[in-house]
Amino acid sequence: MSKIAFALSLAACGVLALGVADAGTGKARTLMTKDLPDFPGKEGMVEVVDFAPGEVSQPHRHNADLFVYVLEGSVVTQLKGDSPKTVRAGGVFYESPSDIHAVSRNASGTEPAKLLVFYVKAKGTPPTVLVGEKSN
Repeated sequence: MSKIAFALSLAACGVLALGVADAGTGKARTLMTKDLPDFPGKEGMVEVVDFAPGEVSQPHRHNADLFVYVLEGSVVTQLKGDSPKTVRAGGVFYESPSDIHAVSRNASGTEPAKLLVFYVKAKGTPPTVLVGEKSN
């Protein structure tokens, strides 16, 4: 398998792991994945996630430390045990690998929202797992 075919296969697996077709976690586009040499076995991943107006994701968790910057619009986010908060364009939030993301939705029913997401995760693990699914 060529390096290009392998890279495309990995990108497709990442999109499927995020559940773009089924999970309702927003439409993700991976911009970059890079091994982190100072952290053996870890990789960084950068994605843009688009939420359609009114889109709501299913409860999930991430196999990663997750840093999120809201590029456009606003989202309502709530981790299990915390109160919901609305994060607007220019705002940021963080999720740990043990956090359950109970609420994640576009705060607007008429305007899209766009997120820039940076993951630090174990190499080769799916970045997102629906609650109730077995994680790697």
